[in-house]
Amino acid sequence: MFKPTRLSAVLFATLLTTLGCHAQSPASPASSPAIAAPVVGKPLSPELARRVEVLLRQKAPLPPGSTIQVGVPTASEVPGFSLISVTFSNEGKSSRPINFLISADGKTLAQFTKFDISADPKNLVSAEGRPARGGPVTAPVLIVGFDDLECPFCARLHESIFPAMINRYGDKVRIVYKDFPLDTIHPWAEHAAVDVNCIGAQSPVGYWNLVDGIHAHASDIGTSDDPKDTQKTLANATVQLDKLTREQGKLQKVDAAKLDACLAKQDTASVDASKAVGVSLGLEEAPTLFINGDKVSGALPVEFIFGIIDDALRAQGLTPPPTYVAPATTASVAGGK
Repeated sequence: MFKPTRLSAVLFATLLTTLGCHAQSPASPASSPAIAAPVVGKPLSPELARRVEVLLRQKAPLPPGSTIQVGVPTASEVPGFSLISVTFSNEGKSSRPINFLISADGKTLAQFTKFDISADPKNLVSAEGRPARGGPVTAPVLIVGFDDLECPFCARLHESIFPAMINRYGDKVRIVYKDFPLDTIHPWAEHAAVDVNCIGAQSPVGYWNLVDGIHAHASDIGTSDDPKDTQKTLANATVQLDKLTREQGKLQKVDAAKLDACLAKQDTASVDASKAVGVSLGLEEAPTLFINGDKVSGALPVEFIFGIIDDALRAQGLTPPPTYVAPATTASVAGGK
């Protein structure tokens, strides 16, 4: 049976790689009759429409009995080419229209993908409202990290890049974390995200101190105070996380009553919204960094991450520090779930 969405995808994938601006070599005048050039607003001549149809049947695995409808040429943004819309039909069902370019002389059919790069990729992921570390809002490099506080790979990256990143770049980089707890495999990650946000609402310093502490001691969270009990539980974890948050709150002299109310409520709305942003960006794992919009995830050494930051500085006409050389004892950063 004809499946229009799948057919459209196949055609896009196939034709994009086989056509291009050089796709259809024109036949020599001696071997083929002259064809009428396409005219905007008028149907293609039967001969030219047939040439388009024959080419597409050669390039796409169409089901038997399918038909091809070539639309009327319209103006395009590409000089020397007009736009035609092609629809494929079979058994009463039609694909979505697929656009092609046809040259003014009717000898070349092409397809290309257009991307808008007018927006600054630095603004791809908003850092608004998040506790920041490093430079000011005007810092030339913005690093937005999607973090899971129970994730061992996140902890490893966190340990590797802090404070090395601040030491290397100073106020040239501004770092914020967004929540991306993988709660299906990390049972207390969401509770931890809510807790750090509770203190972050009153103290950015407290937020980062708590994030540092949780990442540094994540392997101990959930254990019992009884040394004979080696079983980790979610109940133990939530009690310990709340205790750590309150201790940090005292150090930062925040409003204790307000902090307690936030911890008791455990409102996940902002965490859920942050996760939704991550999903919309195609995230499936943590940690993931966006360095001025450039996505970085997976098993990457720290020097590679710093290389991307250096490139971001150069793109703005700034000179980065000397090439980073990792100490012999520094392990590569591993990414994963």
